Parts: sequence; structure tokens; C-alpha cells
Amino acid sequence: MSTLLARYLEPFIKKDLGDKMVFLGGPRQVGKTTFAKSLLPRFQEVGPTYLNWDNIEDKKKIIQGKLPSVTHKLIIFDEIHKYKNWRNLIKGYYDTFKNSQQFLITGSARLDYYRKGGDSLLGRYFYYRLHPLSWSEIKSQSNSNFSLDHLLKYGGFPEPFLKGTERDLRRWHLQRNSRIVNSDIRDLENVRDISLIELLISALPERVGAPLSKKNLSQDLAVDFKTIEKWITILENVYYCFRVSPFGSPKIRAVKKEQKLFLWDWSELEDPGARWENFIGSHLLKYCHFQEDTEGHKMELRYLRDTDGREVDFVVMKNKKPLFAVECKKGEKQVSPAVKYFCERTSIPIFYQVHSGTSEFKHSERIHVLPFDRFCDAVNLV
Repeated sequence: MSTLLARYLEPFIKKDLGDKMVFLGGPRQVGKTTFAKSLLPRFQEVGPTYLNWDNIEDKKKIIQGKLPSVTHKLIIFDEIHKYKNWRNLIKGYYDTFKNSQQFLITGSARLDYYRKGGDSLLGRYFYYRLHPLSWSEIKSQSNSNFSLDHLLKYGGFPEPFLKGTERDLRRWHLQRNSRIVNSDIRDLENVRDISLIELLISALPERVGAPLSKKNLSQDLAVDFKTIEKWITILENVYYCFRVSPFGSPKIRAVKKEQKLFLWDWSELEDPGARWENFIGSHLLKYCHFQEDTEGHKMELRYLRDTDGREVDFVVMKNKKPLFAVECKKGEKQVSPAVKYFCERTSIPIFYQVHSGTSEFKHSERIHVLPFDRFCDAVNLV
């Protein structure tokens, strides 16, 4: 199990810890704490330490400013973004001890968003986002016997993935969603009726993959349109969901405002087609974040849709230019008419139609049909 959970960001974070602080964000229970603690043995000769804001004793030490001895080379602060003065505290520690200690800050929310009014930390840290296990990551493990179907069914969060039973998956969903609402959001946001956030979470899975109508959501939950927008943004900030905006120009009469929504945990989705699209979208988002966090490229995940309803599921952008487009098909089918249409009318270099079968062929130099496993290799997904 420990070999399986060796994560893809490990060599990059180890290297960057020698230069600046490292912030590690990502969804609750994605494995941030396990990953952070896995680094501790490397520092045993000089001593490491781990402080968790959710632990009462650790919280007292943090509030009192009791930094461990300088003999502790690596200091890990977990969930400290819930402390209103966390940035001032971390800035002071880093500026004072940066020549003798290394700092790793982890949290189940966007650490670049929840500033809590503290001083700027610009230039003092590198920011990484840890994603759920992906197919490429699992294949790279020397002792992995898991299948693609297993990953698709149980999701990429380590606990339900490793246990691999429907009973454990259902219980884990209930616990995780409850903690997102009653711990993460309650600690970070001023939301009057927290129970309505729970209703919103229960309503989002059935809307995955389709253009998101905030108007319909506001009517279903009997709240203001602006409130729905605020709540979805909150859920994005705690890594529950993410939105994808449209790509295109007036030349192809592309839609401009209709966003699509996806979940960080695709195993919540019951519809096979929606789950497959979310599964691939999550892998593409991981690829985009990896390129940003390790190489500094400006990446975007978009989708392609025109006013006549023709659609290609995803477009990956690098430094404002399209790299490739992806159409998701659950079975092995002929090339989508929308793929052919947009291939003729856009400058996107290559279109991949990705399916769960085994066939692979080139419809043209710019249109490739291939199974997901081969697609991962073709574009070097992490």
C-alpha cells in the first residue's frame, strides 16, 4: 500500500522545499497528510515536526507561537489556513528561520484564496495541487494490480479506491461530504443556512457534463441567483467541484457564457456517460495543474460548443493556445460529426476521440480515435 501511495508530486516538492516554502492544496481526503508525513523519514537525523490546526494541542502551540526547536529541519503545518492570522504567522516563521528550516503548508482548500487579511507571501512559496489517483499514476506503481474499471468505479481518492467495496464507498461519500460542509466551509465561510449547501451538493451530480443552469438551481433551492453563484464558488474553493468555460470564436458561433460543472470525485456519479466524461475531465485538469505547478505554464481547460448544439467535450489550452481537443465516448463508435465539423473550422492541432474499448485508428492526421489507456500515453498524462 505504501508503494502505491507514492505520489507523483514527491520529487518536485522535495526539490522546492530547499528553495522556498511549499503550499500543498487539494480536496479533503485526497492524501495530503499521508503524503506530507511520508516526507518525515528523510529528516529524522535532524528531526521533523507535524502540527495540525484541527488538533487541540497543536492549535494551542500555533496560537502561542511555539515553533519547534531549530533542530527540527522540516515543519509541517496542516489545515492552518483556518486560523485567521495564519499568513502573518507563517511569514514571520519563514523570514526568521528560512536558512535553517523548511516549511510545508497543507490544506483542504485553496491556500492562495483564503488569505484571511494577512500579509502577502509573494515570492516566498511554491503552490502545488494534489489530485486524486489517476490511471497513469496507478500504472506507474510496481505492485499495482488495479484495473481501469476499478478506478472508474471507486474513484481516485485513496481510501475508497484501496478498499474497493460499494459499502465502503457509500459510507465514505457521506462522511466526506458532511465534513466538507460542517468542517471546511463552516470554518472558512460566513454561510447563514449551511443546510442549503448540503442540498446544493446533493443536486450537483445530476448536472455534471451539461451546461450549468444557475437559474434552475436557484429555483430548486429557492434562493437568489447570486447566492447560487457564491455557493458554487465556495465549493470550488474547497475542491469539491470545478467549472469549465467555453472556447471558440464568433467564426464558429461558439457559446460564450455557458459553463459546465464537474466533481473532483467522479465516483459520486451514477450515470455512466457523465461519469466517463468527468473521469477524463479530471485527468485533464490534473494535467493542466501539473504543468502550471511544476513548469509555470498558463494552462486552461475549456470545452467547445456552438449555438447549434454541436459540442466537443474538452479543449486543453497552453499559454492561451489550444494544444488538443478531447471527445469522450463510452463505447467504440464512429467519429463524432462535431469532431469533424470543428476540426475543419478551428486551428486546434489535434482532436482525440477517447473511448473505453480497444480499437485505435486515425480518421485523419488531426483526428485520432483511441482507448483511454493509449490516450494517457499519447499526451503524457500524469
